[in-house]
Amino acid sequence: MMNGTLEKILFATDGSEGAARAGGVAADLAKRTGAGLYVVHAWQFVPHPVVVDLRSWEERAGRLLTEQVEEIEGAGGEVAASYLRMGSPVDEILDTAEEVGADLVVMGSRGFGRIRSLLIGSVSEGVVHSAHLPVLVVRGEAWPPGRVVVGDDGSEPARRAGELGAALARTYRTQLQLVRVFPRALEINVEGRQMYERWMEDELRREERALGERAAELERVCGRRPKLALGVGDAAGEILQRADERTLVALGSRGLGPMKRLRLGSTSTRLLRAARGPVLICPPPQNE
Repeated sequence: MMNGTLEKILFATDGSEGAARAGGVAADLAKRTGAGLYVVHAWQFVPHPVVVDLRSWEERAGRLLTEQVEEIEGAGGEVAASYLRMGSPVDEILDTAEEVGADLVVMGSRGFGRIRSLLIGSVSEGVVHSAHLPVLVVRGEAWPPGRVVVGDDGSEPARRAGELGAALARTYRTQLQLVRVFPRALEINVEGRQMYERWMEDELRREERALGERAAELERVCGRRPKLALGVGDAAGEILQRADERTLVALGSRGLGPMKRLRLGSTSTRLLRAARGPVLICPPPQNE
């Protein structure tokens, strides 16, 4: 994936309502970007004191996958291929993503399917924290996004999130906003506070210039100048204040910039759990 261009999208489903909404988002993204759409259902056998027929579980999983594909195609989408996998959902989803060469994984949030084989609430976090490719976790019913907010700290994962977020803002002709947050200092004495405030002013000016330079880079991707927001305090809180159910939040995971300004490793998890709209997480490149 170069400059946010999507060629292959993998949609992971468990058959829940949340997954169905994520399927609609994945199909819409594929249609608008021209990317190929692939579907995977990973199921895991749970020992039961009465039900021991493994074949019946597999048949039910197969029907679930078929129904999901038919639902997408019935709504006008095209599915390039579908995959039924048995095993750890996180591992199977990521293995399938690698097999098809996916640029993006799309999945629902807190989905409990009919077989309860793919518990998306925990699986989504597992996929996000183990993936080497971007993951879009769909929450809520508002799509397409009315705005894209990118959390930026100057790290490589944040840069990847910015490029993909800018590409999506261009695709959906919506506003892009860049947010950078500087941590607030712990309690210090009066003399230390005065020195800190002077240092903070200098740092914020540097941050503002750096954010402006980043905005110029992303303007070439999305076709319009992003809005800028520079804050001090808690990164997740600052981003959430700017995000409603129609906002797509994009950020890097484990993204520690040179000054460790925006601790996105923990921020990504907090936003996955608290954001009202979709969240796009971009990890570091595989060789990092």
